[in-house]
Amino acid sequence: MQPRKQKLKLREMKIKINKATVAAIIFGVLFVLVPTVSLAADEAEVRGTVQKVFQQLKSGDYHALYDSLPSSSRARTSRERFSSALKRAQNMYTLDRIDVGQVRLAKDIAVVDTVLYGRVTAPITAEGKIVVQQYLVREDGKWRVATGDTGTIKKFLASNPAFRAKFPIRQPRVYVRQGSNWVEFAPGKQPRR
Repeated sequence: MQPRKQKLKLREMKIKINKATVAAIIFGVLFVLVPTVSLAADEAEVRGTVQKVFQQLKSGDYHALYDSLPSSSRARTSRERFSSALKRAQNMYTLDRIDVGQVRLAKDIAVVDTVLYGRVTAPITAEGKIVVQQYLVREDGKWRVATGDTGTIKKFLASNPAFRAKFPIRQPRVYVRQGSNWVEFAPGKQPRR
C-alpha cells in the first residue's frame, strides 16, 4: 500500500504543478497581450475619430465638428464663430477623401499622418492635397482633434518630452497637381516636386 500512496501523491503533485504552470503561462500571455489589445483599440479609436472628423468637415456638419475640439479650443471660440469661419472657407475647396497613415500614441496624445485630397475652387481651379499631421488629445475618455490648436498641442507635448522629441509639430504642406506631378504650393517659395 505504501508505494501506491506515494504514486498517488506524486501524481497529485504533478497535477498541481501542471495547473500552476498552465496558470502562469496564461497570466504571462495575458500580461503581454492585454496592452497590445488595448493599444490596438486606442489606435482604432483614433483612426475612427480622424475619419469621423473628416466626414463632418466634408459634409459641412460644422456644428457637430465643434464637439470634436479640445475643451481649450471650445473655450476660446463659440460654436457659431467656428461654424461661420468654416462656412466662409468652404467656397474655396472641395474635399474628396483622406488617407490615414501611421498612428502614434503616448498616454493621452496621438499623432496621425494624413493626406487630404480635394479640389481648390477659388481663386483657381486645381486638384490639391494637404499632407498634415493630425494631433489628438484624450479628454474625458474621448479623442479630440487638436490640429491647428498649437497651444493645446504644445501643452500636451510638454507633458511628454519623449513623444515630443520623436514627433515634433510639422507644418502642413499643400500641393497642387500640375500635369502628372504634385507641386508644393508655398507662396513666395520656389516650387518643390
